[in-house]
Amino acid sequence: MIKTVSGGVCAAKGYKAGGIHCGIRKNKTKRDLALIVSEVRAKAAAVYTTNLVKGAPLVVTKENISDGFAQAVICNSGNANTCNADGIEKAQAMCKLVSDSLGISEKDVVVASTGVIGQTLDINPIENGMDELVKSLGNNSKEAAEGIMTTDTVLKEIAVEFTVGGKQCTIGGIAKGSGMIHPNMATMLVFITTDCAISSEMLSKALKSDIADTFNMVSVDGDTSTNDMVTVLANGLAENEEIVSEGEAFDEFMKALNTVTVYLCRCIAGDGEGATKLLECKLSGAKTKEIAKTVAKSVICSSLTKAAMFGADANWGRVLCAIGYSGADVDVTKIDVAFSSPKGTVEVCKNGAGIPFSEEKAKEILLEKEIEIIVALNDGEFSSTAWGCDLTYDYVKINGDYRT
Repeated sequence: MIKTVSGGVCAAKGYKAGGIHCGIRKNKTKRDLALIVSEVRAKAAAVYTTNLVKGAPLVVTKENISDGFAQAVICNSGNANTCNADGIEKAQAMCKLVSDSLGISEKDVVVASTGVIGQTLDINPIENGMDELVKSLGNNSKEAAEGIMTTDTVLKEIAVEFTVGGKQCTIGGIAKGSGMIHPNMATMLVFITTDCAISSEMLSKALKSDIADTFNMVSVDGDTSTNDMVTVLANGLAENEEIVSEGEAFDEFMKALNTVTVYLCRCIAGDGEGATKLLECKLSGAKTKEIAKTVAKSVICSSLTKAAMFGADANWGRVLCAIGYSGADVDVTKIDVAFSSPKGTVEVCKNGAGIPFSEEKAKEILLEKEIEIIVALNDGEFSSTAWGCDLTYDYVKINGDYRT
């Protein structure tokens, strides 16, 4: 049984976190530096953006955790440390600062940055803030979550308890992500901690398997970031028998991990830049899993569909249009479409053609904060879910002067 608990990345045994304003961001009311630490060296796994332009921190992190271990995570907001000639040097310097402050190997540090691309990262505020950052360490997951936020408007954290081999385990996570969000991966930073004992190989397998149906199914604006990264640390302090292969224990871990990641996916999609609504495309009846995922993502990525949802306009033709150009092998004469929210459900399309429905009822449904776009291809047994948000005037306002 999986139970939601408080504490975020500090909920699992042996983790502390903190966050401060060190001066990278001009707004002194916003934290811009975060630190997460395990009291013991932990197994580590990560997945990274598919963008060919990658932030320097990703390059350094990938090298650092190539042995499957890490003990700390440091992340700054306000500057992505990407496309800078000295980016690698700065990312390594951040690891060295953590190493010197905590007495751990600099190779056991995950480093991340988020913010403006192409501006040189000033390491001085980070160096000057390290003492304060270390002093902030405690049961402070929220402070760490605040430290990694950029245009995010809500804090994103969760933790759950689960059982493996009779031992209670906990897994928690924090995330940032609001703009430049598009598969693969959905542009974001996600840091997950667990006290479950699991080998590096199985931890990596679990993460890569999970993101295929979670973070890679989120889109806000069609732009894939340069600094995407999802990392997991597993320190084993729950003292369960280490998970080293597939089986019941691995399945329980996967369920708990998926509970955390799906929650964070919904948080990220619902907090898209300028967004007023969370959109969830629930697709069923596909001939293959790949078709199901392709169609669901195409619907959620459609700018016209997103704009229609912003205006509470039940323009189902835009959904069919998105399915039609997805490139997936579907029979358009079998497709059913419905819109659903806490206000009810309205069917708008049957067998690829419009059916009579109440526009007033549809508008009432689409004015809600969370909307399901239900698509049935009626051509197989595979399903998929994708998450996105509406497209609003504020998205352009936010990104029109993001740098200046």
